[in-house]
Amino acid sequence: MSFFNVLNSCNKTSARVGLLRTDHGSISTPCFMPIGTYAAVKTLSSSEIKKINYDLLLSNTYHLYLRPGVEILEKFEGLHNFMDWDGAILTDSGGFQIYSLADFRKIDDNGVKFKSHLDGSSHYFTPEKIIDIQRSIGSDIMMVLDVCPDANAEIKEHKKAVEITTKWAKRCLDYLKSVGPKYKHSQFISPIIQGGTHEKLRLQSAEELMELDAAMYAIGGLAVGEPKDEMLNVVQLLDGIMPKEKPRYLMGVGTPEDIINCISLGVDMFDCVMPTRNARNGQLFTRYGKVNIRNAKYKDDISLIDKNNQSPISQKYTKAYLHHLFKTQEILGCRIATQHNLSFYFNLIEEAKVAIQDGNFNFWSKKFLSDYNS
Repeated sequence: MSFFNVLNSCNKTSARVGLLRTDHGSISTPCFMPIGTYAAVKTLSSSEIKKINYDLLLSNTYHLYLRPGVEILEKFEGLHNFMDWDGAILTDSGGFQIYSLADFRKIDDNGVKFKSHLDGSSHYFTPEKIIDIQRSIGSDIMMVLDVCPDANAEIKEHKKAVEITTKWAKRCLDYLKSVGPKYKHSQFISPIIQGGTHEKLRLQSAEELMELDAAMYAIGGLAVGEPKDEMLNVVQLLDGIMPKEKPRYLMGVGTPEDIINCISLGVDMFDCVMPTRNARNGQLFTRYGKVNIRNAKYKDDISLIDKNNQSPISQKYTKAYLHHLFKTQEILGCRIATQHNLSFYFNLIEEAKVAIQDGNFNFWSKKFLSDYNS
């Protein structure tokens, strides 16, 4: 059985509907992955995430390595059992987190030495060790160790990042091939295309990584401060050369507009902290833009949180009640807002799939973007 199949395509754009198959279930694409960095999507249980109909979560190798640690995860035979999640899991390699520790890490050709942000202890990650950690986590999809420079880094830094990332990707794939998964389910590896907003470097990175014939490919380094139009230009460039028969994952993106625009450019998978982080700060995503529920105008607003979002949570409570919860700092407010935002993201992408299947995605997407920015 194939890891991925394209089921429907759009005539006027590169949007497509596909099916991603793992041993922990199949995922319809395009899809969005809620972020469970520390083995939890903040304020929600695994069963609550399932009720919103998500089948794929993202967690982070760097953070899970530090806490709870590999030994505990192995006692549970992986993260699925530890967090009571029966869906699929993708783990980020931690390259971005390590790279952000600018004053506490040193990269060489073999790996990266860094100090923990928790206690200052020293650690050294090689591509092989990153795979071993993810084998212990038991994630269905593992990301390679990569180098992810800041958007404003000099071109020579991006060149070096591309060079090292390609070498490390090959080592990751070769190592998993030699040792296999730790548990009884399959694990897939995704290389990460780097190169900043430099066209030649992106093409070089993509072409070198495609030679490795991995199961899927990710686009990294496009949620690190670059202008929006440059991000879209890179995604459009890569749409023309990335394998169409394999899933494409755009890392760290993004807003509802970003997701719809990038679906039209052939992207299949997304992740971002925005729906959950913004929810905890009282910001809701709706069909007609964002709502800051803390604003005084919602104090006596008896309308539903979002009449256009057909999720039960959005149809159950009023804006006035949610405003009250945030004003009184009740944790229930964060929980309701988080469920609403994740439902909005899920339902938005479901609408996009229907539009692709019905052959009117181009019209539907323009209408959504117009409504959202009205």
